[in-house]
Amino acid sequence: MVSHPSPDLSEMHERLQRSPLAGVRVLDLSRLLPGPFATLVLGDLGAQIDKIEDPGAGDYLRMMPPIVGELGAAFQLLNRGKRSAVIDLKSPEGVATLRDLVPRYDVLIESFRPGVMARLGLGYESLAVLHPGLIYCAISGYGQDGPLAHRAGHDLNYLARAGVLGLTGPAGGPPQVPGVQMADIGGGALFAVTGILAALHARQITGRGRFVDVSMCEGAMAFGTFGIAGAFGGDPYGAGEGPLSGGLAPFYCYLTRDGRSMALGALEPKFWMGFCASVGIEAGMDALMPGPHQAAWKAKLTELFLGRTFAEWIEHAEGGDYCLEPVLLPAEVAADPQHRARHAVVDLPAVGGGTLAHLRTPTASPPSVNDAPSKGRDTEQVLIDGGLTAESVAALRGSGAVG
Repeated sequence: MVSHPSPDLSEMHERLQRSPLAGVRVLDLSRLLPGPFATLVLGDLGAQIDKIEDPGAGDYLRMMPPIVGELGAAFQLLNRGKRSAVIDLKSPEGVATLRDLVPRYDVLIESFRPGVMARLGLGYESLAVLHPGLIYCAISGYGQDGPLAHRAGHDLNYLARAGVLGLTGPAGGPPQVPGVQMADIGGGALFAVTGILAALHARQITGRGRFVDVSMCEGAMAFGTFGIAGAFGGDPYGAGEGPLSGGLAPFYCYLTRDGRSMALGALEPKFWMGFCASVGIEAGMDALMPGPHQAAWKAKLTELFLGRTFAEWIEHAEGGDYCLEPVLLPAEVAADPQHRARHAVVDLPAVGGGTLAHLRTPTASPPSVNDAPSKGRDTEQVLIDGGLTAESVAALRGSGAVG
């Protein structure tokens, strides 16, 4: 009997955790934010991401300021580790080339308006004939059907239609524009990843792929679940007046003496009582219930927070269990000790020189390289990996179908 060395189980576990999607190949036809963030997550989990760009501008984020080194900072954060191939999908040769590639891939992601890919002969029904196991994910504003399917929109519009902005204060005024892209990233990218992972699992059982229809508007509704569910049940609170939307003084943001902000989230009695004891005020339990009396509580806490500086409040927050945190500016996140300890922010070389802080996608290992590609850098290799010969690639280059 031949003896084999025992496997290093800890090393195997680490490798599997590092690359659980190793071997999965993804064709990414999207640009800007939702699709590229979805493929960033898949890539950080080990999938090979091949980004298909047009011969013109390609992904518009490439040169969107701020530029660090040679490329836009956002482009580098969203596209590290991907390959870039240029294919002109407006030419018959380009369409034929993509159809040649599809059987070599597990997943295709696109974010065109509904119907665009079908008109090119690249819709799911057509490609599924070529590759029955293909998982095809389409990210759009309002989904592939319904009266708004072809309507233009952006993150703010999807949040508005989803009812999420309708929960947002200030009370008595128009909603505050969110500083984050909940519909693009949460409603679009992350639900796309969820649908793709579910489809990959189902394919192991059935052998068949499937169409994943992601509506950023519908996905955004998930972020309003608590408030929307309350409204469906007859919740009497208006925008900015609910328990989690600005209606409670213990769940609110306050200015400090030096013009910074602190976020107080003392929703439960134990946290509220602990905070009040720490600052020497009486912990009235009515502060935890919405109503007209909240105006007086907010005025009281506003005056209280103005009595100390930002640094003094940070020190105070570290002295007890109050659900009190500093409102960090985006530029401060990279140096925050908590994020650094968990490698949530990692410094990597910027393309073209310098360094750039990158965000770790939460389910993956910290990135170790920033390999955001120049447009068309990998065209030849992607096409050859897809089964084309070097002669075919040269002929396509000569026709202008690929770049």
